[in-house]
Amino acid sequence: MSSTLLEQTRAAHEEVERLERLIVKDFMNEPPSSKDRLYQGHRVRQMIDTITSTTEKLIEIYEDKDNARKDEIAALGGQTATGTNVFSAFYDRLKEIREYHRKHPVARVVDANEEEEALLKEEPQIEFSGEEAFGRYLDLHELYNQYINSKFGEPIEYSAYLDAFSQPQKVPHKLKSSRQYKEYMENLLAYLIYFFQRTEPLQDLDRIFLKVETEFEEQWADGKVKGWENEKQENGHVQDQLTMIDLDYYSTVEELMEVGPEKLKEALASLGLKTGGTVQQRAERLFLTKDTPLEKLDKKHFAKGSRGAEQNGAAAAPQQVDNLKEIALLEAKTKKLCDLLTEAIERTKDNIMKKQALTYEEIEAEREEEETQADTESDDDEQQIYNPLKLPMGWDGKPIPYWLYKLHGLGQEFKCEICGNYSYWGRRAFERHFKEWRHQHGMRCLGIPNTKNFNEITSIEEAKELWKRIQARQGVNKWRPDLEEEYEDREGNIYNKKTYTDLQRQGLI
Repeated sequence: MSSTLLEQTRAAHEEVERLERLIVKDFMNEPPSSKDRLYQGHRVRQMIDTITSTTEKLIEIYEDKDNARKDEIAALGGQTATGTNVFSAFYDRLKEIREYHRKHPVARVVDANEEEEALLKEEPQIEFSGEEAFGRYLDLHELYNQYINSKFGEPIEYSAYLDAFSQPQKVPHKLKSSRQYKEYMENLLAYLIYFFQRTEPLQDLDRIFLKVETEFEEQWADGKVKGWENEKQENGHVQDQLTMIDLDYYSTVEELMEVGPEKLKEALASLGLKTGGTVQQRAERLFLTKDTPLEKLDKKHFAKGSRGAEQNGAAAAPQQVDNLKEIALLEAKTKKLCDLLTEAIERTKDNIMKKQALTYEEIEAEREEEETQADTESDDDEQQIYNPLKLPMGWDGKPIPYWLYKLHGLGQEFKCEICGNYSYWGRRAFERHFKEWRHQHGMRCLGIPNTKNFNEITSIEEAKELWKRIQARQGVNKWRPDLEEEYEDREGNIYNKKTYTDLQRQGLI
């Protein structure tokens, strides 16, 4: 029944609204584990992609570049080339509907609730290696081997590499212009992007990279890119040392021929050498410069009228600067992804350090234990606990017996206004709470000491009233030296301090 454009439009709108409701319903369920949270993220990502593609189709229909939608609306109103005939249009449409149901007599209506439940329980296929442990750790062993076997790398341990790969600015500047380093950075960035998309499916990576590129362009123009601060100034002085091809990467002329005639020609021109001949002749001529300085080369290899490498180096410099700019941008994107994956990198470091202290048997035993624990958790989640009386849970995660519930009076609720109207269930918990931190904090906020005098008092007004009485009673019994301190004169008469000082001032004593 989706043969008409209007029906396709209606079905597309219905599909978008259905997926939006599904996304909201999925987010209302809190995932019990990180694995379920990852499944939820990928489910929502797939639904968002479907909404995007469906919306694009709707935009094409509404643009109506071929006027098909306009003609269909006119046909529904009975407008034809000969005039308007509403009844014929109605009966033609009725005939089409009857013909459809005649061809599909067993067509049934799909229950939307059943389909939604199936979609919410779906577990998308996510590819992780064993080392990645379903997105918990990074698997950089292949990149580590590429790093330690390169000229810009160092022979370090894998645990040390986990600290080094996120700090490309520590690589010597003169080694960054090589083709080998660029390939390494491209592979590293590709892996980090792939890992990030699998572990954070709801993040908009294109928007993140767009912001990185914008900031990078501004910093590059000002010469403030970290690790490349003096690149623009340096290129003005060392243009003659820059070449288009890193000859250290090639060991034979045949390998150098794979670069292609155009790149060989550009590299020869940058050095002031002849650019003619076959691909093999160009490669042989360029390969001579790998071990022989330009000053010691035969003059027959140089182009006529060449002013040396300085002039040609200046022509090749802009392309080399663009190449270095691409490498710097790769480093900026890699650094941003490392910042976003900081927790995963730290977990990977801890896991590697832990594995280094274990034997193979201990590692295998730990892996089996984790798998068993994961299966047990999933089985426990699937079992629904029958608790119609809503009894409190015990230490084993099951409801406590009803007789124990009645014995401790857990059905009685005691509210304490001093604790912020917090509810305590059972007399025992209520009596114990007067010595706990929540009640002590409430009394401290009222400026009242939490003594035994205030036990069983939960109202703020009652506590304040009792504190006033205690203060008043303490005031009556307080020691008053002017009235209670005794003095004796020469004749043995006893006076208090106030009377004695008054008589002494009058000279009567």
